[in-house]
Amino acid sequence: MLRKLLSVLVLPLLLAGTAPAQSTPAAPFNKPRLDSLLTGLEASHRAMGSLTLSQDGKVVYSRAFGQQQPGVPATPATRYRIGSISKLFTATMLMQLVEEGRLKLDAPLATWFPQLPNAARITLDQLLHHRSGLHDFTRDAAYPTYMSTPRTQAQMLTTIGQLTPDFEPGARFEYNNTNYVLLGYILEKAGGQPYAQALQKRITGKLNLKDTYYGGRIDGKKREAASFKWTGSAWQPEPETDMSIPGGAGALVSTTPDLDRFIEGLFGGKLVKPASLQLMMPQQDNYGMALLMMPFDGKKGYGHNGSIDEFRSTVLYYPTEKLALAYCQNGGNFPLNDVLIGALASYFGKPYRLPDLRPATSVNVVAADLNQLTGTYASTQIPLKITVTASGTTLTAQATGQPALPLTAKSKTQFTFDQAGIMMDFDAAQHTFTLRQGGGSYLFTRE
Repeated sequence: MLRKLLSVLVLPLLLAGTAPAQSTPAAPFNKPRLDSLLTGLEASHRAMGSLTLSQDGKVVYSRAFGQQQPGVPATPATRYRIGSISKLFTATMLMQLVEEGRLKLDAPLATWFPQLPNAARITLDQLLHHRSGLHDFTRDAAYPTYMSTPRTQAQMLTTIGQLTPDFEPGARFEYNNTNYVLLGYILEKAGGQPYAQALQKRITGKLNLKDTYYGGRIDGKKREAASFKWTGSAWQPEPETDMSIPGGAGALVSTTPDLDRFIEGLFGGKLVKPASLQLMMPQQDNYGMALLMMPFDGKKGYGHNGSIDEFRSTVLYYPTEKLALAYCQNGGNFPLNDVLIGALASYFGKPYRLPDLRPATSVNVVAADLNQLTGTYASTQIPLKITVTASGTTLTAQATGQPALPLTAKSKTQFTFDQAGIMMDFDAAQHTFTLRQGGGSYLFTRE
């Protein structure tokens, strides 16, 4: 759990809503159904948090459910740690510096930190696109030993400098928190201001975001949410990461209304020029400069996910529809992706069946059952390969360039990854599996 601190849920975003758009007339926003989803999540102790949808700059739905602090109900004004959504703020400020001529995208990392591995061959652009090859410090075995204690920049640079790179600079994409921690430091050096001050000057002050800032110790008196785990009988507050560590990769706090206004401002030309935004958009690997492609029902959306401690969050924007959505969750095991699908399907008036919110169960399987399911699978429906491996009695699925997902066995041939609402039904005789997620169905065949 600790190593997922800042990880982005890339696989769910690539798969959510990839079915082609249907030519049915637009239906009205089904608010009662969305209310029912959130009410059910709270009543079943599967999730709690806040959701805000805005259309053309106006809030059309905002609701909070669950607790902000023990015994304190959440409200739309509750402030949450937003994890890796912070990367989008960092990338935006760096592009402002590029526009001002104070940074160049082809500048080498050695300009600021020559002591780091491959620093002379890693560019600012590669850091922004997660193509540096540097190892992610949050995946290192030592990370859990210091994640809750303050760390200086010098200590973090020493730690990063001791990690062996995973691949040559530019060789491939691999999501990596080290990249954006370093970008946060570069922002401070190139801009001549601490990150918190740069954030106020360059983004929050311009957009009047009064509830977005660089976080510290969680303070309930400031409407800041704690993160929780459900024990089976009560919500238990969880330990918190010290915010000196994630920096530009994940240290920000915000509210869902503020996140909507931020991404509206980004796409509305209030923060960077259109040419800069175009550079930030995904060009390959479905990831740009802290912008992920988030399709739904044939509609093109862009944004980012976040994960830190037990907080989960998403901000996304559909430019054609001028729709912004922000969701922050501070507890629960219900797939974040399924909340998004429920919200979007309700907003666009699409068919959507409320989920079964009963606790998930698993069955025992033996290694022989799993070994016949392993291999690399490809689909003609979506441009994605998934490698399935077995270790003992655990089956794991990993899409190219993405984190490995441990699967839960529902039977000898059916497996799930509940955090992303993924179900995989295998046919060992045909060497195929059908992946189901968010109402979509995708056939994969072993190569």
